[in-house]
Amino acid sequence: MDLRELEIFLTVAELKHFGRASQACNLSPSALTRTIQRMEEELEQPLFLRDNRTVTLSPAGERLKAYARLCLNEWQGLRSSMRNEQTVAGSLSIYASITAVYSLLPELLEAYRVKYPEVQLELRTGAAEQAVAQVQSGEIDLAVAAFPDGPRSNIQFLPIVTIPLIFIAPRQSGAVEVPVKGQLLDLSRAPLVLPQTGLSRRRLDQWLKEHRITPNITSEVSGNEAIIAMVRLGCGVGIVPQLVLERSPFRDEVVVLGNAPVLKPYEVGLCTSKRNLQRPSVKAFWQLAEERSTVG
Repeated sequence: MDLRELEIFLTVAELKHFGRASQACNLSPSALTRTIQRMEEELEQPLFLRDNRTVTLSPAGERLKAYARLCLNEWQGLRSSMRNEQTVAGSLSIYASITAVYSLLPELLEAYRVKYPEVQLELRTGAAEQAVAQVQSGEIDLAVAAFPDGPRSNIQFLPIVTIPLIFIAPRQSGAVEVPVKGQLLDLSRAPLVLPQTGLSRRRLDQWLKEHRITPNITSEVSGNEAIIAMVRLGCGVGIVPQLVLERSPFRDEVVVLGNAPVLKPYEVGLCTSKRNLQRPSVKAFWQLAEERSTVG
């Protein structure tokens, strides 16, 4: 039993008239009748109950009607999906930090390149804090970014991974004072190396405000990698995403402070504009990322 036979059967089942069905299927009445007879012989069940005036479906015909519709819908969906995959072409620009390029994108980029070889990929690197702005300005199709706390007008965000924020200090003993108050890192006295802007800075500022603490900021820098480098040199205590530290060449020269405040973690993922998401090349990358997301 093939798809053509199922289509012929459905036409008869819907029209309930062999003559009109043969015209709709562009078949002679005898050819249509032979097709239905072959199907009935294969199933060993009558599909239609016929008399001189009416044609109705038998119980077996009702079951086959449901099956035939499902089968043909699945086939049409498969054809449409494969046709869409073949038409994904053009270009796709992606913005990410160096850390994201090394840790979050390799498998995703490789899967996309294999599945859509006709798409020209353009990868740009820069500060993570600029990721959303790059999308909003229209300079980039997609960006890897931390999920923003505030409103995100016209921006779509897809979480991929959750990353804790951690406090770090120099590994060398005595390189910097790490004061403690009530078994917790005292942020009013500890010399702090902080990012000038960005989500981690806003999270820390909010925590300090809630606890009515005036911080001892000794240095403000641009970029998480720069914070690790400054902490390594003994300039103070810093705060960075755990993933950045794991990828840093200086990771063995600093220590994570277990007695530090616990801040809300990052949710890192893809962001793009609603308009960009309508483009086949962007939508295809988005769907691949959804399949690999570890955020429930």
